[in-house]
Amino acid sequence: MKKNSTRILRVLFIFLAAMRVGWAQRPETPAKTTANGRVGILLEQLSWDEAERVLTPDQILVIPLGAESKEHGRHLPLNNDWIMAEYFKQRVLASARVVMAPTINYSFYPAFLEYPGSTSLGLDTARAMVVDIVRSLANYGPRRFYVINTGISTLKPLAQAADELGKEGILLRYLDLTKEDPAEKKVRQSGGTHADEIETSMMLYIAPEIVRMGRASRDLNKDQPGPLTRAPNGKGTYSPTGVWGDPTLATQEKGRAVVESNVATVLKDIEELRRATIGK
Repeated sequence: MKKNSTRILRVLFIFLAAMRVGWAQRPETPAKTTANGRVGILLEQLSWDEAERVLTPDQILVIPLGAESKEHGRHLPLNNDWIMAEYFKQRVLASARVVMAPTINYSFYPAFLEYPGSTSLGLDTARAMVVDIVRSLANYGPRRFYVINTGISTLKPLAQAADELGKEGILLRYLDLTKEDPAEKKVRQSGGTHADEIETSMMLYIAPEIVRMGRASRDLNKDQPGPLTRAPNGKGTYSPTGVWGDPTLATQEKGRAVVESNVATVLKDIEELRRATIGK
């Protein structure tokens, strides 16, 4: 009887010891990863040792990208794209198991420099900035990155960055707003691509308090090669307001349809990236 008791105690001791090792090796969940019902993790809120535990090879890193100082007509603020990027960031955090990097607030926006307050990086600088940010984070393990892109001209440096990083076995994908969106196609009444009916509608849904509809005006002159220009005989598309489109047609209902469609696209892109094969 005594021998059996000793054997039982020995087995129990080994079991508890094994459990203790398992607990010690199991990474802790950073304290803030579930705050506000988030599924994703905000990288900026972690300490370096917490970051080390979540920056694993199977992790998806998401990087929002939106200009914080770029003209959007007279009815929208310079930080319009940044506000949009931050909104999409929160929607992704609420639904996807990702690590969210800080928002990039400067990039390649050469078409708007005639309008005070607008800023643009050179193409090579914009590409190199994305490459360097991704390389830095990839160094800790992750190989899959997704950019919540809120611009059009940004597609060029992003495509170049994706090509460069792909040669190193790093996948970089991003939201492409030039692809036809079924919701936008259904609700759009006029042409345009900048601070127009659709972009203004999106902001009426995302942050209605920043939209000054009383200052919105139709500005849809003939599209010419080159940037937007304030000069009637200037090189490019003439736009005295900085708009190319008709924001007076914007509604919150249109914005809801397009924003929700874009959110669905981003979440789908991220899940496809999660399943993508990495090659070198």
